[in-house]
Amino acid sequence: MTPTSTTSRLNLILKLHLIFLLSKAISLSKMGNLMRLFATFFLVAMLLLATGPMTSVEARLCESQSHHFKGKCFSDTNCGSVCKSEGFTGGKCRGLRQRCFCTRNC
Repeated sequence: MTPTSTTSRLNLILKLHLIFLLSKAISLSKMGNLMRLFATFFLVAMLLLATGPMTSVEARLCESQSHHFKGKCFSDTNCGSVCKSEGFTGGKCRGLRQRCFCTRNC
């Protein structure tokens, strides 16, 4: 083998390698665009799914401390029963002092 044929072969190999690398870079950039498009689509889909279906507007809930509940409130069920006897729709134990608060729609 002559030195010129070896040099020409090396040049050919280098050119082919360069073409291969360029084609990889082009396909990677296309793949990057595809991934960017997929990420955008996924984000929009998540935003639409996160909002959920539209629901009707709920009434505000008013609270008032029970006048008939005695002692500390440890059971929401007992509190709710006393509040229902007072004309409220329900009740829950609230606060540091564990008081019974009755609830109803405002």
